[in-house]
Amino acid sequence: MSRFTPQEVAGRLAGGLLSFPVTHFRADLSFDEDAYRDNLGWLGGFGAAGLFAAGGTGEFFSLTIGEVEQVVRAAVQEVGDVPVIAPAGCGTATAAELARAAERAGADALLLLPPYLTAATQEGLYAHVRAVCEATELGVIVYSRANAIYADTTVARLAEDCPNLIGFKDGVGDIEMMTRIHARVGGRLTYVGGLPTAETFALPYLEMGVTTYSSAMFNFVPEFALRFYDAVRRRDRETVDRYLGEFVLPYCDIRNRANGYAVSIVKAGMRAVGRPAGPVRPPLTDLDAGEQEMLGELIGKVPR
Repeated sequence: MSRFTPQEVAGRLAGGLLSFPVTHFRADLSFDEDAYRDNLGWLGGFGAAGLFAAGGTGEFFSLTIGEVEQVVRAAVQEVGDVPVIAPAGCGTATAAELARAAERAGADALLLLPPYLTAATQEGLYAHVRAVCEATELGVIVYSRANAIYADTTVARLAEDCPNLIGFKDGVGDIEMMTRIHARVGGRLTYVGGLPTAETFALPYLEMGVTTYSSAMFNFVPEFALRFYDAVRRRDRETVDRYLGEFVLPYCDIRNRANGYAVSIVKAGMRAVGRPAGPVRPPLTDLDAGEQEMLGELIGKVPR
């Protein structure tokens, strides 16, 4: 049973940086629950506003439904007074099943990722989200990216028809569309930045009401991630620009060397700081030795 109402979750998430932890695997690619729990205990000391278990950075796409429930339950049991957001995705029926699994595991809300593979009309996306919202009492955050890009009119309909829709996460970077959505829906939803390495968009997005974002680098340089977030919220452009130039953009250069590295580089970062989380599961691939060394050198020069 959720510890927070949907509205309480929305308010909590809007007020701070969001943690998207990796999922720990052993060498044989099985889920390493003990290591995962230990890592959550470490991350919990840094004060994230919410934790998204088994999300994109947590390799949701490579987990079975049973593994998702196991990961979410472990997170709920470890994090204390922090909202835990569980994933849902794939087809509508599977997403609804994942929503019910999240409730069983004690999650506080859902992040609805794009449906698997297929393209869809706005009417189809509306029906998809509404069906998932109706399958659960948990608050639902829709993730707009890839093959599920929601128009402002669709978001407004969903906000009107689905009382437990609490958030909109943007993974597209379309400034005009974000402006249109905020103009139509206003404060009805919590807005979350969800582009790869969201720090690069954090300051301009703040001006559009996007007060928080998912930070993958929080996994391995949490103090820096929080300093960056604080500089964004203060609108300290000088500090933000310095942090971007000295760390975030060089990090992106390594991330951009191969498809799928948005996740792989996070596990590489954890290896670099002495908190290994195992390999990524196929079809992702880990950074090669040279890239791992480059990342380690960059992390060794994290700016203050």
